[in-house]
Amino acid sequence: MSSTTEQATGARTWSVAEHLDDILTAVQPLEPIELNLLDAQGCVLVEQVTVPVALPPFDNSSMDGYAVRAADTERASEASPAVLTVIGDVAAGSSGTELTVGPGRAARIMTGAPLPPGADAVVPVEWTDGGTGAGPARAMAPHSASPQGSGGQVRVHRPVTPHAHVRARGGDVCAGDVALEAGTVLGPPQIALLSAIGRPAARVRPRPRVVVLSTGSELAQPGEELAAGQIYDSNSFAVAAAAKDAGAIVYRVGAVTDDAETLRATIEDQLIRADLLVTTGGVSVGAYDVVKEALTSVTEEEPEAREGEAAEGEEGEDAEQAVHRAHVDFRTLAMQPGKPQGFGTIGPDRTPILTLPGNPVSSYVSFELFVRPAIRAMMGLADLHRPVVRATLLPPHGAGDEEPAPLTSPEGKRQFLRGTYTGGERPEVRPVGGSGSHLIGALAHADALIVLPETVTKAAWGGEVEVVLLG
Repeated sequence: MSSTTEQATGARTWSVAEHLDDILTAVQPLEPIELNLLDAQGCVLVEQVTVPVALPPFDNSSMDGYAVRAADTERASEASPAVLTVIGDVAAGSSGTELTVGPGRAARIMTGAPLPPGADAVVPVEWTDGGTGAGPARAMAPHSASPQGSGGQVRVHRPVTPHAHVRARGGDVCAGDVALEAGTVLGPPQIALLSAIGRPAARVRPRPRVVVLSTGSELAQPGEELAAGQIYDSNSFAVAAAAKDAGAIVYRVGAVTDDAETLRATIEDQLIRADLLVTTGGVSVGAYDVVKEALTSVTEEEPEAREGEAAEGEEGEDAEQAVHRAHVDFRTLAMQPGKPQGFGTIGPDRTPILTLPGNPVSSYVSFELFVRPAIRAMMGLADLHRPVVRATLLPPHGAGDEEPAPLTSPEGKRQFLRGTYTGGERPEVRPVGGSGSHLIGALAHADALIVLPETVTKAAWGGEVEVVLLG
């Protein structure tokens, strides 16, 4: 991380790219662990997996029907069916060696059951009379309800060729094949393959455990009665949901009051279960900006003192000592919304912490730009960022016949406006809601961010803009 006199005095303004690069340089992928398959879903595989046994491990039927010698059916027709003697049943899960299909013989066989010796094809039950002596069967009679099911004769109305309706041993993958490469993200199909080849677990980079704290004495929890001057806490829910969507295991902590000691104690309590800490609120220049107050003394400590504390590695330290075993930079970014930001590490394990602004839109935009890539980097994913496309900028819906004024943006700042995106051959994007960082209602209807670079002060309707896709 960068630490300069300019930062301490607040003289330096960071670009969005500089702040993100600093975060991604400091954040490292988590150490690999062995996880059960369902726990490994969404994680990145860290080893190449080879197939220990062929899949399928034996020739088996792909249909419910009759295992036969194809040569015995080559002249079969509706008018002159091949009549074969049924010698028994081969069910899924049996060894398939109990019966041998000789000339003029057939065995009832179920889907997935091993092909018995002597047979080289399967006749679907619909191509036979099902052993009833009547017309074409629609289904196979249950074993327990069929007096002639595993004996008697079957009439075959259509010929089959050798290997018809047979899944060959190794037809999917062969022993020694590479099943999955290192770096594969484990989704349902990959987990299916691992389980099919007998792997109960996988070695992966785990999901990071992300603790989300919102700050502010004015915050009440949804479901509580609002007192005078209070609002409901939306930030912790939005950021926790976004972190979960990014792939993290999330712990949401209720709003912390504007008291530095309380915040330090809360952070200390949460460090034991955090790979990453995210706070919202309390990072601006107000008298009650508790995050900055609680952690600024860390930034101002002498580097030698910090290194000495880190070297000691003492246990049993109080909350303030634990928090002080850290280094957090509070920064001004050339962006709107989301100007005040903080980033550093905290606690004896140097857990990364990102401190986001408190306005709901600022907090969410900051998460998408900085926290989401950090989470995905910790997971070892190659694709860290949301998709970015170009689209034609159109006026908002309901703007009326008269074209509204062009979008404006402060010079020198990168602005992120909420928008609704329509794809296709000619992608389009429309602003939704105003630019205020408190307008959470508009955020709920947006599926994209319209990006106006630092050099752009006006964006005309009909022009092309950069769009970050959120969905």
